[in-house]
Amino acid sequence: MTPPPDGDATLVQAAGCVLWRRSPIDGALEVCLVHRPKYDDWSHPKGKLKRGEDALAGALREVEEETGCTAEPGTELGSVRYFANGRPKQVRYWAAEVTAGSFTPNDEVDRVLWLSPAAARSRLTQYRDRTLVDELLATFRHVL
Repeated sequence: MTPPPDGDATLVQAAGCVLWRRSPIDGALEVCLVHRPKYDDWSHPKGKLKRGEDALAGALREVEEETGCTAEPGTELGSVRYFANGRPKQVRYWAAEVTAGSFTPNDEVDRVLWLSPAAARSRLTQYRDRTLVDELLATFRHVL
């Protein structure tokens, strides 16, 4: 797919986070994935931006709506572009550490999983979302 120009009025703008935490059991890095029953898929929490909404604010709003968690944003990761319902869509992502909250199933998301990065990569439905886990891991390598 050739990405449309950023100024394209038909481009659907969305944002999300690769949500992470340290395991309460062993301190290992875990990544949160959400299950959307409408699509029967596993993905990172994300959603369309509201009119005039800042992308990072929208990403954090979507995390809270879909997972019940608040998060501290970190590094901006890559953007993912694809077609959805015949329209080009761009989703900007940030790494974000969960700070509080707990999940309650809802119509949009019925399950969340906290997985090792390798298990999260395998569970993600869309191949394009897997590189975001790699980008998250790269941000940790630079910090160590």
